[in-house]
Amino acid sequence: MTQINMTQINMTDQAIRRTAIVTGAARGIGAGVARRLARDGLAVAVVDLVEEDCAGTVDAITRDGGTAAAFAADVNDESAVTAAVARIAAELGPPTVLINNAGIGGPNAGVEETSTQQWDAVVGVSLRGAFFLTRAVTPYMMAAGWGRIVNMSSISALGDSGRVDYAAAKAGLIGFTKSLALRLGQHGVTANAIGPGFVVSDMTRVGAQRRGRSFEEHQRIVAQTIPVRRVGQPEDIAHTASYLVSTEAGFVSGQVIYVAGGPVD
Repeated sequence: MTQINMTQINMTDQAIRRTAIVTGAARGIGAGVARRLARDGLAVAVVDLVEEDCAGTVDAITRDGGTAAAFAADVNDESAVTAAVARIAAELGPPTVLINNAGIGGPNAGVEETSTQQWDAVVGVSLRGAFFLTRAVTPYMMAAGWGRIVNMSSISALGDSGRVDYAAAKAGLIGFTKSLALRLGQHGVTANAIGPGFVVSDMTRVGAQRRGRSFEEHQRIVAQTIPVRRVGQPEDIAHTASYLVSTEAGFVSGQVIYVAGGPVD
């Protein structure tokens, strides 16, 4: 188990600048969430596969007067996650907020066409990676008697015939979230999931390319299927994450909030 510096933990709540870890934060939803949490006053560990890729997010945060640092980690690598979390705790302070956002999507394929390698990669990053990060961070939260975990699921968790690997990983995150809420609530730790709908990102840009559309055309077409008649932006997800990690959200745990521009069953 991770060794905790109890002297660092045992301070008054007012004296602590909370540290948040956001994975997959070099761009897209992760970058939007990282910027928002920094504006909320948290020190943010911007985590992605390549440290240099995080520079844009870190620079945006520091230009706005926030505190952030870049950390490289393959979330599907247990030892890399353990080392990164230890470094984050030493450099930014004990992490008590975790946003498990890192995820990848393979090419659209039916179950009969999905390779074992593709399945392992997609499930490994989204689900196994969330497990590794949560396991490494939970001791800090339990020692502090306070913590917030937000797992980034998707409306695909309800079923996606062309991406069975992605749908399975995102559905798994929901079960993981609810289990964490049951286990960690007594320690002052909440766990919730966000299920984004169509959000402007590299992943949805690739989806447009697969359909032979420009990204602008793709967004216009998709927007007509969404009740609010627009596609989502990373900031839409960031607003929800900001609430879920706040002190005021302490009675909200084990929930899945779909941020999709309309009702999701």
